[in-house]
Amino acid sequence: MRKQNNNTGKWVARTNKRTIQLAYWTTGWVVTMALATFGPKFLWHSNELLTLLAILINLGFGIGMIMANIRYLKVLDEMMQKIQLEAMGLSLGIGVVCGLSYSLLDTTNLISSDAEISYLIILMSLTYLAGIFTGHRRYR
Repeated sequence: MRKQNNNTGKWVARTNKRTIQLAYWTTGWVVTMALATFGPKFLWHSNELLTLLAILINLGFGIGMIMANIRYLKVLDEMMQKIQLEAMGLSLGIGVVCGLSYSLLDTTNLISSDAEISYLIILMSLTYLAGIFTGHRRYR
């Protein structure tokens, strides 16, 4: 019985470690996204070299965040992986279908404003969160 508790404790520790790593990478990506977005206007007044550098740093943090997410998913149990997979699939599907429809509305001039990626990101994020909550309710 002691061995089982020890293994459970190790799994919890690994999961917590990967969750914290994912949080750090995600925070870094969000901060560098803000820097790349607002830096040219408020900090370095449209200096192209600094803007390119900020975008490349953001890209690096984005790749790091993706890798941290993969490592995080690998330490989850099968049920949590299933919940994550279903939520991600739903978010991707909604994002592609709604994103392309939104783009068509813009390119055919059926909406007066330009299609903004931020609206699509918000939709995908909310869909992902809803998928996680729904999955937890369904399987737990």
